[in-house]
Amino acid sequence: MKPFSAGERLHLVNKKGRVYRIALKTGAMYEFSGEKISHDDIIGLEDGSEIALSRGTRFFVFRPTLAEYTLHMKRGAQILYPKDLAIIPIWADVYPGATVIEAGIGSGALTIPLLNAVGEKGRLIAYEIREDFARRAIKNIEAYFSPSPLNDRLFVHNQSIYEGIVEEEVDRIVLDLPEPHLVVPHAVDKLRSGGIFLCFLPTVPQIEKVVAALREARIFESIATFETMLRPWSVDGRSVRPSLRMVAHSGFITTARKVTRMT
Repeated sequence: MKPFSAGERLHLVNKKGRVYRIALKTGAMYEFSGEKISHDDIIGLEDGSEIALSRGTRFFVFRPTLAEYTLHMKRGAQILYPKDLAIIPIWADVYPGATVIEAGIGSGALTIPLLNAVGEKGRLIAYEIREDFARRAIKNIEAYFSPSPLNDRLFVHNQSIYEGIVEEEVDRIVLDLPEPHLVVPHAVDKLRSGGIFLCFLPTVPQIEKVVAALREARIFESIATFETMLRPWSVDGRSVRPSLRMVAHSGFITTARKVTRMT
């Protein structure tokens, strides 16, 4: 594990579990309730190290997890919740070396786990009609990855995927946009046999349209729609109870697999 370096965004966590975010900068000073510590004293430490401020208050220093990073990164568009970001690459079966189409890129929250899944030998092609969204997403992605995956395994088209898909024989199509049913005809032409189509949608009328389009195409099987819910639990000795708040409905995931029928 590489040590912390200048420019990284880190989390300081105290004994109560409260999180304080800092961006390391050579020569800078971090202040907390009248106490101080130099950023230079943190640079070079390992992930999970304990530090002490000038009057003895202690923190653990962590690199943010992907879930934490996506929740707090700058955004130009609404992002998906970590519970959905975690499950989408699994249900889309994104694997190392795959060629994946994503639309739209939004703030880049879904792009990051997809890039992790395709690995260094895969390709992720993102379609985003909003140039401002694409610029923001690329900044977020480049702040997470080192070196930048742009133009190596991440390629961005500033155009609408509703107008068509440039690439041929893609392995997976993953969509987070309002009208994925309009992409189904392009998936018919560009998705390889056995390839997976996945879309994330917040409302029932939207999933009705995309499922109807998939069935009408007559070359998709294993069509399924589901949602996930996340309920935390509090465990304190013998006091074990569900949290009073949970992340319930955020959206529906619809998946389908392209087939080649006998003639």
